[in-house]
Amino acid sequence: MKKRILITGATSGIGRATALRLAAADTEIIITGRRLDRLEALKAEIEARGAECQVLNFDVRSEKECIENLEPLGRVDILVNNAGLAAGLEHIDCGDTADWDAMIDTNVKGLLYVTRIISRAMVAAGKGGHIINIGSIAGTEPYENGAVYCASKHAVHAISQAMRADLLSAGIKVGEVRPGMVETEFSEVRFHGDKERAACVYRGVEALQGEDIAEAIHWMLSLPAHMNVNDIVLMPTCQAGAYYTCRK
Repeated sequence: MKKRILITGATSGIGRATALRLAAADTEIIITGRRLDRLEALKAEIEARGAECQVLNFDVRSEKECIENLEPLGRVDILVNNAGLAAGLEHIDCGDTADWDAMIDTNVKGLLYVTRIISRAMVAAGKGGHIINIGSIAGTEPYENGAVYCASKHAVHAISQAMRADLLSAGIKVGEVRPGMVETEFSEVRFHGDKERAACVYRGVEALQGEDIAEAIHWMLSLPAHMNVNDIVLMPTCQAGAYYTCRK
């Protein structure tokens, strides 16, 4: 039986890299996102690697869309909750509430909507499963100008730990990956399309790439049934924390 893997937010960055890394002849990769053209292009790449691929074009912020797209799937063996974003970088008194809503609705509520549906199917199937949530070092290291983003990733960290306990008796593994600086579209999205400002974030450093995180996820999934990685923190060598980065 083919292993069914659902990856949210697969149109770019970590999600896209993970979908490609996990694609193999014995897998069915289910990719979700809001940009259909990118999903279709990724599907072709996945199928070229011998895997089956299903595209689900919807927004995880909508509970209705989550239900309509995910409930018909039935059994899913692996869920990678990757969909997420940062929006804005200002002091709390200058923050844009639309940015706050986008982060909370995607990073927290979207993850919950998806997980509720997929974990329920996993429990009903009675064959275990594996859920990996993509968090951030911001989930334990709040920083200036990032109050709401950090709060959303603190929530992901807490949800991951509680989820591990909730699904323990069902034999479902739960892990969280918390990266530091990863060079993707993250900063471009945060700065609302300002490519120059986004490029400054990675200037003088060799940041992690989406493929690096995908490799860690692949390793977590390859471990024996009796082993679970609850939490893994990954940073580029030049970074030691939210406030410590060596630039050259």
